[in-house]
Amino acid sequence: MTLFLGLGIAGIVLLVLSLIFDGILEGLFGGVLDGLFDGLLSLPVIAGFLSMLGFGGAIVLGTTGAGTVAATVAGALAGLVAAWLTWKFSRALMRDQTSATPRSDDLVGTSGSVVTAIPAEGYGEVLLRLAGQHVKLAAKSAVPVARGTEIWVEAALSATSVAVRPVER
Repeated sequence: MTLFLGLGIAGIVLLVLSLIFDGILEGLFGGVLDGLFDGLLSLPVIAGFLSMLGFGGAIVLGTTGAGTVAATVAGALAGLVAAWLTWKFSRALMRDQTSATPRSDDLVGTSGSVVTAIPAEGYGEVLLRLAGQHVKLAAKSAVPVARGTEIWVEAALSATSVAVRPVER
């Protein structure tokens, strides 16, 4: 019984350590295991197996008249189920990706308005919408553009400036 409870507690300790040292087993061997087992040798999966082996074996040993071998087999089966569920759950969480981070190139082709007048071949400021948020950027134009004029972005010059042209209707 003590051995099974020790294994269960060791599994919980390993699970806590996996929160701190996430991905340590995947990186231990210089990436050799990377993609080989697809997360089956991660700390949470091993911790789930170990804790269920210990606690499952302790429950079977304590509640039934079965011997140590039967408790070990029952604990190993419970451990395999827990490891599989942990692996599936962690894979589902890893697939939950957010949308791509907007880049300055995403501004090309968007419309906006001039906030500070743009002189010919000089810089002014424009207000644009990027990913639903208003963004104020420096803007350059080949022709002078008055404040309040609607513009189109032709190119992203840098992360904070764009080349624009007035909208002609």
